[in-house]
Amino acid sequence: MSNSPLIAFDLDGTLVDTAPDLIGALNHILVREKLSPLPLESARNLIGAGARRLLERGFEAENRQPGPEDMARLTDDFIAYYADHIADESRPFEGLDAALDQLAARGFLLAVCTNKLEWLSRRLLDRLGLTPRFAAICGADTFGVSKPDPIILRQTVAKAGGAMTSTIMVGDAGTDVGVARRAGVPVIGVSFGYTEIPIAELEPDRLIDRMNQLPDAVNSLIEAHVKY
Repeated sequence: MSNSPLIAFDLDGTLVDTAPDLIGALNHILVREKLSPLPLESARNLIGAGARRLLERGFEAENRQPGPEDMARLTDDFIAYYADHIADESRPFEGLDAALDQLAARGFLLAVCTNKLEWLSRRLLDRLGLTPRFAAICGADTFGVSKPDPIILRQTVAKAGGAMTSTIMVGDAGTDVGVARRAGVPVIGVSFGYTEIPIAELEPDRLIDRMNQLPDAVNSLIEAHVKY
């Protein structure tokens, strides 16, 4: 096991602005089912709990509730379409590369802990050239649990070669704050992601508005000896 400190990142809405392609895939399914597409800006906060929940939220917005068998079929169709369009418009948030460079130069291990499926996460990060930066990339299917279950974070950290006593979580939503609290690690919230409840109301240990603020937020946590 490494003695290096570790930063575990959420993916959608934290590392990468994936809303255009996710909502594009959602709207593909909605239109195919003879429903109206949802505007990107109002639909982006439906993201964050995985593909099936995004679909469920989309249909709920249209006052439709497909049964379990239909939802399983629709989810498979959504994933197939999304996989083919995963990086059409998705891009890393501004300042990400420089922030990751600074953290890596200081000896931090970096990992991804997301409720996105692992193979979709890897495909997205591959397309954006980000995969080599991360010691582990773990999704909802990697260990069979999703955030905020602390097992997914603990197992991600272990897979990356880190230790929970020197881990910080970074995310944009309640699942990220929740997994950090349950796992007993500090959490940095980002205000530019996807969440129905404003991230500030969830009271992360630090809050940033731009990715270039991340290294200073990490410094601040370490100086305050939060969980260190």
